[in-house]
Amino acid sequence: MTETTHLQPPAPPSGAGAKTSRSPEYRLAQNALRGLRQDLFHDAFAYRSLPPRHTDGPFVRRLPARLRPAAQHLPHALVGAVALLALCAGALSGGAAGGDVSALLTGLLCALPVLATLVRPVGAFWLSLGVTPVVAVLNGNGSDWPWMPGAFVCHLAVLVVVALRTRPRTAVWMWVLTAAYGFLADVVFGGAYYYTNSAPMMVTSAFALLVVSVWHIRRAAEQEVTAQQTVTAHERSRRTLLEERTTIARELHDVVAHHMSVVAIQAEAAPYRVENPPPELERAFATIRENAVAALTELRRVLGVVRAEDYEAPDAPQPTLADLDGLLANVRDAGLAVDKVVTGAVRPLPPGVELSAYRIVQEALSNSLRHAPGASARVEIGYVLGGLGVRVVNGPAPEPGLVKPSPGAGHGITGMRERVTMLNGEMTAGPSDDGGYEVAVFLPVPAAGDGNEARA
Repeated sequence: MTETTHLQPPAPPSGAGAKTSRSPEYRLAQNALRGLRQDLFHDAFAYRSLPPRHTDGPFVRRLPARLRPAAQHLPHALVGAVALLALCAGALSGGAAGGDVSALLTGLLCALPVLATLVRPVGAFWLSLGVTPVVAVLNGNGSDWPWMPGAFVCHLAVLVVVALRTRPRTAVWMWVLTAAYGFLADVVFGGAYYYTNSAPMMVTSAFALLVVSVWHIRRAAEQEVTAQQTVTAHERSRRTLLEERTTIARELHDVVAHHMSVVAIQAEAAPYRVENPPPELERAFATIRENAVAALTELRRVLGVVRAEDYEAPDAPQPTLADLDGLLANVRDAGLAVDKVVTGAVRPLPPGVELSAYRIVQEALSNSLRHAPGASARVEIGYVLGGLGVRVVNGPAPEPGLVKPSPGAGHGITGMRERVTMLNGEMTAGPSDDGGYEVAVFLPVPAAGDGNEARA
């Protein structure tokens, strides 16, 4: 008969088993007590001075210029005014119960926690909670229990100021401890009094702390929205820049690939056009063709990184300045009255310069149609020594009619600057003197035989 042995898993350590067996309620209570310890017990009397108020707020901006520097200490002045109010309330109640000395002492005890909120906010709460029974004992003949008038003003002010300087969780714990003190005071000593004001204190402080907590939450939400808007604007600008660079890379590929293909074909056919070419010449043309094909292969590989999946290469060649008349005709059909002026001796330019100049004019005219519908425009092309000048100016938009201006996506100026920067050119764009808009560009073109031509 075979004996079957059942293997039992080893028992977990006592610590691990205790952790896994703890209920969610226990963990919730543990986290709550940890929060209480962090908020009100850890470094409770740490020095934390109230910073000056910012002078760029909506309220301070409306003040006269000579009063704005003093406005940064407005919170300190308000706390001092509340401390004076607590001093007066404590002195009046103390004087009615025990004479001048008792009145002065009561008033000072009520004002001290309020002033302490300026430097040690959490410690001020404990100080106020400790001052309350002392004031009640000094004014034992008073009718208010357990919060004498001065202590009532003092503690309520401390709760509000400390809640403003900390966070909503701290406000909740302060209210809970205040309620616990009021309950114990009513149960232990409340029988000797006909009236206890713990309920008014709890209701009033609850509303005050609720308002402060809502203000905290709203302020945190505004800061988060502002941060998200900043990040979104940065990402949108970065994405726009990358999209424009990708577009430029695609267009330049079509230009460069065409010319490199011509070089490869001519290098392959050249030896057959010469009768009995020397071997050195054949090897030179073969090397030229191999380098041209290798450059085309590398160009297509690099372009594949920046090309979108749905991108289709255009069948027609990329436009040049010779196609500018067709562009202006299309713009005129769209409703933009545009004139073209050409100065200087027209000459062939590098394909990249021709393409960039055409795209800059195209984008500038599109912006005119979008932002100033109904306005007229003028395109100036200047062939000057050392480069090409392009200037597009549109007049002010007429009164709003049926066609409303469109805000656009913000790609236009970014794309123009990218093209100009790529060619080491210069560009200015901004409002003109007559209320319109002007885009001026200079694209440098090396002279024939210049050593920089290859780099251009």
